[in-house]
Amino acid sequence: MPANFPATEPPPDAGGAVADFSGIYETHVRAVYYLILRWLGDPSKAEDATHDVFLKAFRNLENFRQDSEIRTWLFRIAINHCKNLRSSWHQRNVSLTPDGEFTDGAAVDSSTPLQVAEARDLGRGIQQALDVLPEEYRLLLLCVADAEMSYDEIAILTNQSSDAVRGKIYRARKAFGTAFRQTTEP
Repeated sequence: MPANFPATEPPPDAGGAVADFSGIYETHVRAVYYLILRWLGDPSKAEDATHDVFLKAFRNLENFRQDSEIRTWLFRIAINHCKNLRSSWHQRNVSLTPDGEFTDGAAVDSSTPLQVAEARDLGRGIQQALDVLPEEYRLLLLCVADAEMSYDEIAILTNQSSDAVRGKIYRARKAFGTAFRQTTEP
């Protein structure tokens, strides 16, 4: 066999990486989608952004340093992607649509029309209150409430101490309460 002939070892199996990532996707797609939905406020944009986030994650999986949980890493990718989307001119000029869906659809079949309308109004009020908060407060509240992340996980995600996160979440909750009352007052 010539010296410059390629080795007879088979090429690396990419199927294993795809199978591993498939499990990551199945485990985290819902949480990432809802984080993005709350950030962007539009279900179709959230779906597209979720696909973009997982594509970025798959392409950069070998760069994951494992100094945090995979969920924290995915959320960081999602948050950065959302910041990029919201900073564009188009996103700054898009308003919340009246028929926007903010519930996960659970138990809607057994709900009365009044309950469905109230849930939709509540979701709309929550989204409007989140939209007026500073970006950092919105991020912290979404992480602690929607994603159910611990203060330590949020500290890793935001590169802050746990005590700083705790204090900022306290202030973010107060600001959210004020904003929510203002959006729901007649």
